[in-house]
Amino acid sequence: MTGCQGELVEKEFDVYIEDSEGNVVLDEKVESLSNGFFDLWLPRDKSFVIKISHEGKTVESEFSTFAEDGTCITTMQLM
Repeated sequence: MTGCQGELVEKEFDVYIEDSEGNVVLDEKVESLSNGFFDLWLPRDKSFVIKISHEGKTVESEFSTFAEDGTCITTMQLM
C-alpha cells in the first residue's frame, strides 16, 4: 500500500472556493490531516476557483469535478 505525505501536517489554512457562476461554495478555515492533506466534498459536474492561504503564502487554481477529473489535487504550491 502506498500513500502521499504532505509537508504541512495539522496546520490551519484559509480556504475560499467559488463556482463558475461566482457563488461562494466555501469560505472557512480548514485544518490539514496527519498526512498533510485535507478533504473537501464539492458538488459534481462543476468548475471552481480555489484560493488557499497559510502564514502569508497563497495559491490560487482552477479545478473541476466532472467524471473524468481526478479526485486528488497534489500540484498546488503555496508561494
